Amino acid sequence: MAEQKWTPEQQDAIKARRGTLLVSAAAGSGKTAVLVQRIIARITDSENPGSLDRLLVVTFTRAAAAEMRERIAKALAELLHEDPENAALRRQQLLLPQARISTIHSFCSELARENFYKLHIPPDFRICDDSEMEALRGEAAGEVLDAFHEEQDSVLQELSEAFS
Repeated sequence: MAEQKWTPEQQDAIKARRGTLLVSAAAGSGKTAVLVQRIIARITDSENPGSLDRLLVVTFTRAAAAEMRERIAKALAELLHEDPENAALRRQQLLLPQARISTIHSFCSELARENFYKLHIPPDFRICDDSEMEALRGEAAGEVLDAFHEEQDSVLQELSEAFS
């Protein structure tokens, strides 16, 4: 793999162990590259190797999740090219399609589907689209405004009368 120069902060994120890690930085600052390097370092650690099926990687967009998966695949392919007999790397390559690399929305939806009975929600719930969400917001706002108008001493009613 090509040698990359990492900032001290990036090196800290790559090398940090024992627990969870949140990488937050501006667009174009190398978050994806750092996370990919962190994952590769974890799964190739000679003392305590991790496994792709034991990691959770969440991003904000589907494109970022797909790019992350693609970069991990490329890094594994490069490592396997250097060491084609490495069974541990081959195993990680086979595990990559099942790795939990997704958007935060997708992860939360999956978690809710797995635990619907604990959440007291129907098992066939679905996420509404933007137009449905806008209609629901409008309906909720209308109900709130109606409730304010029904109150005799409503501040909203006074405000409404002052401007009409």
